[in-house]
Amino acid sequence: MPIHIETGDITQENACAIVNAANSSLMGGGGVDGAIHRAGGPEILEACKAIRQTQYPDGLPTGEAVATTAGKLPVKYVIHTVGPVWGRCGDRCEVLLANAYRNSLRTAESLECDSVVFPAISTGVYGFPKERAAKIAFETTRNFLASHPEIEVTFIFHSDRDSDIFKQAIKGL
Repeated sequence: MPIHIETGDITQENACAIVNAANSSLMGGGGVDGAIHRAGGPEILEACKAIRQTQYPDGLPTGEAVATTAGKLPVKYVIHTVGPVWGRCGDRCEVLLANAYRNSLRTAESLECDSVVFPAISTGVYGFPKERAAKIAFETTRNFLASHPEIEVTFIFHSDRDSDIFKQAIKGL
């Protein structure tokens, strides 16, 4: 079960797909979302606008995932998912975060991707506790890959500190 943990820039990854920690509007934002939209160029925003007009006029629901072109990025697809905002999701926070990872992996599978790169979903401005999010991300991914071993997953972090938090949180799982 190939799961890798790295520090780097998700917009520079060479994989079939990268996952965007998007907001429900799909119109870009800060953090990972803004970096992906800036690096990928206007094609990603145009694809997101089309999705809003056809599939999700009220925005992408939390925990769901949808794919677009990657524009100028060195990947085939960007899979956009919306993680929960900590404190606004009540007792559903963990389920919604797991759904964001699982639905992103299902989307990658439907696109016949053999490699997917994830950021830490919901742990930035959305405030999800990093240690708890790490366990959910790892367990959800591991469970999915148990029946889909052909997909290689990389978790990429912007800093060594966040990478270390993730590694420490998943020890013993």
